Amino acid sequence: MIERASRSVAIAFIAAGLSLASFLSRVPQIRDLLGLTPGRLGRVLLMLAIGSIVSLPMSGMVVRKFGTRRTVSVMAIVVVTGIAVAGVGSEISPMTVGVGLFLTGFGMGLWDVAMNVEAAAIEQRLERSIMSRYHAAFSLGTVAGALIGAGANKLSIRPAVHLVAVMTIAALTTTIASRNFLGEADHSESSSHVDRHPLRAWTEPRTVLIGLFVLCMAFAEGTGNDWLSVGVIDGYKASAATGSIAYVVFVASMTIGRWFGPHLLDQFGRVTVLRACAASALIGVLIVVISPSVVIAFGGIMLWGLGASLGFPTGMSAAADDPVVAASRVSVVATIGYLAFLAGPSLIGAIGDHTGVRKAFTLTAAILGVGFGVAAATRPLQSLGATGDRSSTESMLLPSQPIG
Repeated sequence: MIERASRSVAIAFIAAGLSLASFLSRVPQIRDLLGLTPGRLGRVLLMLAIGSIVSLPMSGMVVRKFGTRRTVSVMAIVVVTGIAVAGVGSEISPMTVGVGLFLTGFGMGLWDVAMNVEAAAIEQRLERSIMSRYHAAFSLGTVAGALIGAGANKLSIRPAVHLVAVMTIAALTTTIASRNFLGEADHSESSSHVDRHPLRAWTEPRTVLIGLFVLCMAFAEGTGNDWLSVGVIDGYKASAATGSIAYVVFVASMTIGRWFGPHLLDQFGRVTVLRACAASALIGVLIVVISPSVVIAFGGIMLWGLGASLGFPTGMSAAADDPVVAASRVSVVATIGYLAFLAGPSLIGAIGDHTGVRKAFTLTAAILGVGFGVAAATRPLQSLGATGDRSSTESMLLPSQPIG
């Protein structure tokens, strides 16, 4: 049963990555079909972020009430419906695309929290660290979605046809897979005898600090995804091909880190590994900033990708240490962490206007320094093999009780 549930969660992560990348791979074609300027396109794409901002704060309450199975299956339908509407909207109007993207962002926020809560429940049952491998599955889904999108572009298949077809398959696959989720992961908080307000997790020092750690690592991940190619091209006067290769190296390094990271977490413990990750990413970023040549910079890019790989997934594991309140805490940590994905690109862009993108990465290094400092907040609440600390007597950095 546990193996079947694990495979089903991996499928949910793959489908989420596939869905998002399928749309993103067709953005240039949608822009051309609607004749959008960069400014108008930016405003349309902002609806994706707005949808996530609306849904993430309520995700803990939703998962608490309906459970992971129902939340994932329903929100998968919402996401794929939103992407299909956005695809059809490319033949109608920017407003239609925006409505579709709002639905996509709204559903993706809830889907993400629910499948991370379920993944954490499986991790705890298996008593070994596997969360980052689920996030590696998401990355594989994005690669598949991008490749399918590239093929659709090559064959001149219109976005509406491509997205409706792929999203129908994604919805059916995720809905069927979610039926195999663990039963005890559903309604874990609502079945508890503890009278707990769903927003109480926002007052817990440990939960908020884990969220801060995830924000720092997500900032490093997000700025690498969004700006690394530009930083290499502009900063080193490199070719567009070299910039693309830099991005591939970064993504490949992150995928490798997420796949092999669980062994390190089980062997050396969560806090030790996450501190090493933050340090690795920080050093990598600084190498990119100060390197005299693009060849040396590629070594820094590898360290950056490897270091950023485990921050977000392991933060989700830390938030879910106590299964009874996992949904509420994962919701808080995800909400805080996603702020980095929303604010990071604009901050780097604003600084880059004055200093150049390559030098603007110094901000990423500074934020990683903060992440290194607060990594101890991820220390397990108890001795759980799945959370990756060897000591059963090691005390928490901060109490998980709310302030006051």
